[in-house]
Amino acid sequence: MSETNTVKKHPGMGAIPGAKGVTFRVWAPHAEKVYVTGTFNNWSKTSAPLSKEENGYWSTDVSEAKTGDEYRYLIHTPPAWNLPPLSRIDPYARKVTNSAGNGVIYNPKAFDWGNDNFHPATGNELVIYEMHIGTFHVKKKGRPGTFDSAIEKFPYLKKLGINAIEVMPIAEFSGDFSWGYNPDHPFAIESIYGGPDAFKLFVIAAHEQGIAVIVDVVYNHYGPGALDLWQFDGWSENEKGGIYFYNDRRSQTPWGDTRPDYGRGEVRQYLRDNALMWFEEYHADGLRWDMIIYIKSIDGNAGNPANDIPEGWSLMQWINTEIRQLFPGKISLGESMRYNPWVTKDAGAGGAGFNAQWDAEFVHPVRQAVIARDDTSRDLGAVSRAIEHRYDPDAFKRVIFTESHDEIANGRARVPEEIWPGKVDSWFSKKRSTLGGALVLTSPGIPMIFEGQELLEDRWFQDKEPIDWSRVDDEHGILGMYRDMIALRRNLSGVTRGLCGQNIHLYHFDDGAKLIAFHRWDKQGPNDSVIVVVNMTNQNRDEYLIGFPRAGLWKTRFNSDSYNYGPNFANHPAPDVHAHEEKTDGLPCSGKISIGPYTAVIYSQDK
Repeated sequence: MSETNTVKKHPGMGAIPGAKGVTFRVWAPHAEKVYVTGTFNNWSKTSAPLSKEENGYWSTDVSEAKTGDEYRYLIHTPPAWNLPPLSRIDPYARKVTNSAGNGVIYNPKAFDWGNDNFHPATGNELVIYEMHIGTFHVKKKGRPGTFDSAIEKFPYLKKLGINAIEVMPIAEFSGDFSWGYNPDHPFAIESIYGGPDAFKLFVIAAHEQGIAVIVDVVYNHYGPGALDLWQFDGWSENEKGGIYFYNDRRSQTPWGDTRPDYGRGEVRQYLRDNALMWFEEYHADGLRWDMIIYIKSIDGNAGNPANDIPEGWSLMQWINTEIRQLFPGKISLGESMRYNPWVTKDAGAGGAGFNAQWDAEFVHPVRQAVIARDDTSRDLGAVSRAIEHRYDPDAFKRVIFTESHDEIANGRARVPEEIWPGKVDSWFSKKRSTLGGALVLTSPGIPMIFEGQELLEDRWFQDKEPIDWSRVDDEHGILGMYRDMIALRRNLSGVTRGLCGQNIHLYHFDDGAKLIAFHRWDKQGPNDSVIVVVNMTNQNRDEYLIGFPRAGLWKTRFNSDSYNYGPNFANHPAPDVHAHEEKTDGLPCSGKISIGPYTAVIYSQDK
């Protein structure tokens, strides 16, 4: 699959520094004249005209311009339109003073990456931490966090066991506080966070700690705030957005009438260039695409083919194919939340070509099960289906979680708060929220936790409410539990390889006792096969018989009811189990376990 770049002459877009000044190139097909103005010509409106190229492109070389200069384009429309010259920030600007300010000439090749040659963990060994730069580590009250402040917590993340950060959108947005899903300048790094060089240092620092960086990108809409892309060269139809957007009903999204025109070659190239920029210029290890269902269709309704946007699907196929070919080992994650297996099928087979997708089949039933007040109302069948679900023979083509930026906002709170509003430090909130965490970290898939989840953060996510780092001390038990679970998930001690394996057999299901047990393995045997037992009631289970795949001693590797994780936990014994060759649950062996209330226990064998 390939597409042709319509820029034939002097390749490159935006402000391109060179040995003899700077080349400026912009796409403005309806312009009558175009000028570039900036600090290099004392903001002259006429001294630096651009020459017209093919297909609506304009360019010029300005010898006086240099890196660090501020600039804008002045676009003159046909006289009959009776419009004043339009002052626009460069759509390809890598740096801006702020979202409503000026572009800044930036040389993406000038940064010294040293010996950065990081290779991320493979999908079956990833543990993702979703991070919002503005709230992750705030050092100045009333100001958002920055890339620099986030770096200070990287040793903490490494100790936690995280090996991938998924950064919520960092393209320049309006104002200083935002989730990031309102991008105004897709190629510019948010100035309040520190800009492009600060983000590059962020990536290097993450790589030095063994942590991959996945960037959240927004291609289903732009803005819709102070958006220079809107009617960029003065042209539009139906009072819509002009050359970068659909100008009919396809423009409509839940976030405004700003869906890019996926059928227009220049816009497709713009989006493709942006996606590859994160790998080429920022050494990112992956992309997470926001709500791709609104790239696939107008209304996000998978059951309404009349609203499909075929060119949106082909755009995703093209970009994901390019990523696989040009950057092997990098990943592309799609947020569909519509149970669509074609999202992760190969582009050649008609799929969108993503490596994995966020899994609605997991988060909703598991959250509901741990939040429900009454033990009898916990839907164990739904939880079992969530654990076993996969879109493909590859179990790691899904990202699983109980908390994400969407799940803990917009009318919903963090899981401990949902369990008992205003009592997140309660026994019930701690026990059941961490039971959900245990399911995330033991089920097949790529596990993800949201910033502060490991600290039992309360309420809901807001872009002006930073993480309360005093909880590291206050909730050191819960933090320790997440550390221990992540270490087992990644097989850091070499005794739980099965949690990195493709295979699962959920073999014990007792809806009356609300207890399930499942077997995870890669190749089976000692240090590989893992048994996970989950008790979803407020009752102990003692001398409880379940099957085991192999005879011998099964050691308790984890007991979420331990005093280590909370002084008010019951510390109900979960001793090692001697499995005997007596068939139970369809397995060749069996043994008696003991498990506390709302508890997960993990077993494996040494030999």
